[in-house]
Order: sequence, then C-alpha cells, then structure tokens
Amino acid sequence: MIRIMCELQQPGHQLEKEGVENIVMFFGSARAKSREDYEKSLAEAHEAVAENPDDGQKKVDLARLEKMAFIVPYYETTRDLATKLTRWNIERQPGTRIRKPSYTVGTGGGPGMMLAANEGAMKAGGKSCGFGISLPFEERLNPYCSPELSFEFHYFFTRKFWMAYKLMGLVVAPGGLGTCDELFELLTLKQTGRIKRQLPIVLIGKKFWNDCINWKAFVDYGMISQADMDSLHFADDADEAFKILQSGILAQERDREHDAMSGAPSPKKIKGFSSKP
Repeated sequence: MIRIMCELQQPGHQLEKEGVENIVMFFGSARAKSREDYEKSLAEAHEAVAENPDDGQKKVDLARLEKMAFIVPYYETTRDLATKLTRWNIERQPGTRIRKPSYTVGTGGGPGMMLAANEGAMKAGGKSCGFGISLPFEERLNPYCSPELSFEFHYFFTRKFWMAYKLMGLVVAPGGLGTCDELFELLTLKQTGRIKRQLPIVLIGKKFWNDCINWKAFVDYGMISQADMDSLHFADDADEAFKILQSGILAQERDREHDAMSGAPSPKKIKGFSSKP
C-alpha cells in the first residue's frame, strides 16, 4: 500500500514542480528502430544466418526483422512529429501578454517509438516525460527522457493513471499488444466519460491500423457508435499528424476559455496538484 501511494502521489508533485501542465502522449512499438539501427541489425541478422545456416531460430529472427522494414519511416514520422509539437509549444509562448497553456511530450520511457518521441522533443530544445515500467526483459528509461521528468513505475495501473491524468492529445504509432492495450484503455475512458476532454487522437500509419483492426466493423455490428469512430484520425506523415494535433489542442483551449467566461466551476485541487475536468 505504501508503494502504491508513493506511485500515485510523487509523480503529481514532481510534474507540478517542473511546470508540466498538459501532456501529449506518444505510444508505439518498443521494437521499432531508426533507419541506421535497423540496417545494422538487418546486416547482422543476415551474417548470423550465413554463418549458421542450420540454425532455425536465427532464420526466424531474420524473417521477423525483414517484416518490420515498414516501420522505419514511421519511426522517423514519430520523431519529427514530437519535434514539431515541442517547437510549436516553445514558439507560442514568448511575447504573449497572457501566457498560453504548455504541452509536453510524454512516452512510456522505453526504446523504439518511445525513444523516437523523446529524441524529437530534445532536438527541438524541449523537455519530455518518460513514464517507465519495471520489467525483467526491458531496459531502463531511454536516454532522451528528461531526468527530472522520468518515472519508473512498479504497477501498470499507477503508470496508466499518470499517462491519462494530464493527457490533452494522443499519438499512436504502429505497435503490438502493449500499444493496443494502452490505446483501447484510453478510448474506453473517453467513451465512458471518465475523460471528458475532446482529445485529438492520431494513429500513425493508415494502412497498418486499418489492416490490423477493422474499425468500421465495430460500428456495423453495433458495438460502438459512429461518434466513437469519428474521434480517431489517421495520418502517414508528421505534417498531417501535427495539423490534427494542433487543431484538436486549440479546440480544447477554446472550450476551456468558453467555460471560464460562462462561469463554469474551476478544477478542484487534489493533494497539491490540479485535477482536470
């Protein structure tokens, strides 16, 4: 119970201390690689098979690596999108009479697509959050997470709480079961009204996501409404994805300004940090 309380309390105080108001989360495969790393791994896999032609496992590893060639451009898209978002966030602040809300890149803190997003934020001169998880088969947080915004959780549920708490936008690159788990949990929270904000949700890789999941079938079979489907946006490049994110973020800002002018109640204070309505 003490560990659970610490994981629920400490990140909130740390985020507040570092001035993190809103987070745009980036999800995606931990197995994704940069072009340079992918080509190096592919060459090593070919060499391993050539040296051990009777080793079936090495052939399986090579075949799987070859299948993942499609993901390399999306790694670059994810990194570029995080750079664009961070640069936009920095540039919109100076010279304004009233300081505008800020948006920080957040990831699961691991390798692959998570590393790409953290690296993109750093390239733009900004900070980024890493919400890591202690797993026996994964490395520690990637080196591009800002040290003061790096967290390593023991429990998945406390980690997911903080991934959602300050969430104002979501980017999901191609990934496997873990990526889908995180995506569908947030879609469920949105559908059930636990998250009331009209989050912009961008799925990177139109063909991948439509091949893997028959989204329209959910509507056709009456399992979800068309409105649930309409909350998803698909993009193949950083420019397209950024326009969707930017439009959704600005729409949320207008909604909050409208609520403030209409006298809607302000968010409550919980244990030293602000809750989102």
